[in-house]
Amino acid sequence: MAPAMLERAVAEGVAPVLGEIMRRGTYVPDCAAAFPSVTPVCAASIATGALQDRHLIPAMNWYHRAESRYVEYGSSFRASQRFGIARQLTDTVYNMNRAHLAPEPLTVFEALDDAGVRTAGTTYLIYRGRFRHEPQRDSALTRIASATLLRHPVMGPRELFYADIFASRRTGCRSALGMPGVRDQHSGCVAAHMVEHDLFDFMLLSLPDNDWHSHKHGPDGQLRSLALADQQLARMMAPAGGVERFLDDHAMIVMADHSQAPIRATVALQDALAEFDVLAPGRSGPGGDGESRPEGSPEAGGPPPARARRPEGARIAVCPTQRAAMVYVLSEHRPHELRSEVARRALALDGVELVMWLERDPHGAPVEGVIARASVGELRFQPCGELRDARGGAWSVEGELGVLEASTRGDLFHAPNHPDVLARAWSALNCPTSGDVLLSAAPHHEFLDWGRQAHVGGGSHGSLRGEDSLGALILCGLDALPAPAQWSIRDVAPLVLAHFGA
Repeated sequence: MAPAMLERAVAEGVAPVLGEIMRRGTYVPDCAAAFPSVTPVCAASIATGALQDRHLIPAMNWYHRAESRYVEYGSSFRASQRFGIARQLTDTVYNMNRAHLAPEPLTVFEALDDAGVRTAGTTYLIYRGRFRHEPQRDSALTRIASATLLRHPVMGPRELFYADIFASRRTGCRSALGMPGVRDQHSGCVAAHMVEHDLFDFMLLSLPDNDWHSHKHGPDGQLRSLALADQQLARMMAPAGGVERFLDDHAMIVMADHSQAPIRATVALQDALAEFDVLAPGRSGPGGDGESRPEGSPEAGGPPPARARRPEGARIAVCPTQRAAMVYVLSEHRPHELRSEVARRALALDGVELVMWLERDPHGAPVEGVIARASVGELRFQPCGELRDARGGAWSVEGELGVLEASTRGDLFHAPNHPDVLARAWSALNCPTSGDVLLSAAPHHEFLDWGRQAHVGGGSHGSLRGEDSLGALILCGLDALPAPAQWSIRDVAPLVLAHFGA
């Protein structure tokens, strides 16, 4: 949700509920996302109050070193086909929460469940809680899904409603298994039922269709989707007597996980790094034969990048994640030199703004992060130093400030075009599941996913830049709010826990 589009929707009167929440509450137009600023990473940060060096969800597409395979959470339908639909669904619905997400920090659901707070959630990527939920079989679609792919129970909040697959009680609401364009209606229907029957103390209400709409029509197209989301908020509040009475009785936080930027061009990173022998996607898991295949085979589907190699010859894994990307060094022969070669090649690519990596000591401990920009140079940084960022974090910074279009004022480090950049980059670089080289796209560029798809003519996100990363935040009915100079999505879970005394 782009702050400018929220403000426009309220000003034009198409989002009156959001306007009333803003009027009553505190509006923050620049709440910083995680990096990469994509939904799986940001959803985990929202739900845990931590960045990915602690929660371990690194990207939309990443390489699982322990299992020697790619993880794909659904960059596009064609990307899911490349990796296997069954594997993608298993990773997204099950493994993201029960295997990929770190056991600690706790999710907001787990912490509130432990405190005896009645929790509820509509379809959201991070749902892990303390209550067991079995797959539903009360419609033709859910019977097919539960008989083939989605057969296992999950642990979630007390009341869980996840795309018709899991529903803790009958509500009469349907989501067509979470198809875009109907997800907000399902969330609004469920939320109204929960309000009418007083079934929650805390509810995470997810309205994801604005993101889908913005991908398709561009950030300026959010006016329509925000109006539709506003209607679902009104629908939720109606059983309580309307907007004013609902807000009299409920605290409310409205937030975006990230924003979006317009896309005009693509970067085919798989092609550009083919000289390093890129690992190809392969089908595995339920519905596949567990075998990796070379690029361009009929089974893999889609047009192949140049010079695709067999997995046994692969030296790197390439993981595009919209307007960010990661490269994993697989070769054990001179890995440091290979990483340096990959970084140099990436810096020369049109459409790549920043290339990042972590320097380590001989024992493998992180020493400093490096952010490089073509024709500008390198900036090296590490925690604990004399400079302070807008959130009060202490940093040591050396090199070219122009890499981040940054400046220093006294002891304050200021990088307005790349918000909360040092903390976000440090967390991404130090996440054990991240790649060895991280990339952030230049304005208007997006990395082609493994299905050769991008959002040219529409919107996308993922980079360190503010247009991707600064989302709207509204806080209403909460006491004793902090006042950081730079809000972050990781601030919200602690506010919720404090509200309930958990």
